[in-house]
Amino acid sequence: IFFSKDTTMVLAELGSKITRALATMKNSTVLDEQVIDDMLKEIQRALLESDVNVRMVLSLRENVKKKISADDAGGYNKRKLVQQAVFSELKRLVDPGHKPYQPKRKQTNVIMFVGLQGAGKTTTVTKYALYYQKKGWKTGVVCADTFRAGAYDQLKQNATKAKLKFYGDYTETDPVLIAAGGVEHFKKEGCELIIVDTSGRHKQEASLLDEMEQVAKTIKPDDIVFVMDSSIGQAAQAQADAFQKKVEVGSVIMTKFDGHAKGGGALSAVAATGAPIIFLGTGEHFDDLEVFSAQSFVSRLLGFGDVEGLVDKIKSAGIDSQSDLYKRFTEGDFTLRDMYEHLQNVIKLGPMGKFMDMLPGLPQGMMKGKEKESTQHLKVFMTMMDSMTDFELDHGQVKKVMNPSRINRIARGSGRSVAEVNDLLKAYTKFEEMVKKVGKMRFKQMAKDPSAMMRGNQMAQLAKAIDPNVLKQMGGYGGLQNMMKQFSASGLDKML
Repeated sequence: IFFSKDTTMVLAELGSKITRALATMKNSTVLDEQVIDDMLKEIQRALLESDVNVRMVLSLRENVKKKISADDAGGYNKRKLVQQAVFSELKRLVDPGHKPYQPKRKQTNVIMFVGLQGAGKTTTVTKYALYYQKKGWKTGVVCADTFRAGAYDQLKQNATKAKLKFYGDYTETDPVLIAAGGVEHFKKEGCELIIVDTSGRHKQEASLLDEMEQVAKTIKPDDIVFVMDSSIGQAAQAQADAFQKKVEVGSVIMTKFDGHAKGGGALSAVAATGAPIIFLGTGEHFDDLEVFSAQSFVSRLLGFGDVEGLVDKIKSAGIDSQSDLYKRFTEGDFTLRDMYEHLQNVIKLGPMGKFMDMLPGLPQGMMKGKEKESTQHLKVFMTMMDSMTDFELDHGQVKKVMNPSRINRIARGSGRSVAEVNDLLKAYTKFEEMVKKVGKMRFKQMAKDPSAMMRGNQMAQLAKAIDPNVLKQMGGYGGLQNMMKQFSASGLDKML
């Protein structure tokens, strides 16, 4: 028996349970064997409830105890050692220990996608191709799925929307011939990345599994990517085994990781295939594909943030932290035009919840369920600012400038209400106050030296500048202190 029958715990809940167990251990007056045992039992229980393979859980417990007993550190150092041991073992659960295939530029890379029916394989093929195309790769997608009605139309429509090269044959019924023809076609066109989509299947469908094996033998892919629905729970182990027996799975992409994923099934399946996870599908849109890093995944799971992912996201969004906008921020200057540019950058980073989850020290799922609403709210603000004049956007004293006549004109021009324009101005005022306070506090220097925040009333000023509801979700004043410490320790300060 590898899996529990009822698995409803999401990753955020798993992370919070493990974090609480570690916090209880760290806060204990005396760190003896009983305290460590209690902590490990709590972590064990959390992992089992989250559907993690029983043998893997037992292995994690034994390995942590071995690492602790092998070191004679005491006090604070031992607490740190225990935390590091838990982190290391959790990372090992999702990292088989070898690197996935890396497509190479200026040569042909054939990638074959396999997976279960309903796992989101065809959409993931599009996401994967688009990810590389945006990086300048010449890509092509091949529809070799002749089993599912509508597969050809779906991939062709996706390819058209994403502006990808597409190959398929509506009348041919042999997927092996289509796959071979598509690979040959795109090789002649000089494509660097050729992605072959195959029929979705179940473990029991022997004929389809044999077909998959024949396709692999014919096109000889450089990598076989197994697309797995992260919420399938106890079926993951058997399904992964069935695929691995027929073809050599080289990489895994986990789909539906946007808030309701069952982490245990995903972890166990990766161990079963021995293949590393390369991406996480985090939504329905073609851009909702995140590069997977075991280090970042476990770090985010335990509330340590994902600095590596955050830095990559900022870079890929083309946001320059050294721009005039952010230099003005540090000087305490902030106009409506600055706010507009800042909102553009925030939207570039994608859903607010995912961005917030990457920040060290903030609780997971802080914005859960509010991502679309928050993004739409920002876009409404920008629409209203589009109806402002240069004089209004650049004036340093917005309160004095924005009289009823101007507010009415902006409301009419943007198709919004006067009340909404006033909401925008209130939000601007709060943001301006925070920027001025942070500017006076020399935020750059504080981020590089967290101890500077603890002196005088610097931290109190920062706390006052944050919305009370947000501060409460962060864990109050203590949570803010913890976040700033982790912010500095993570190296994010180097981006300022």
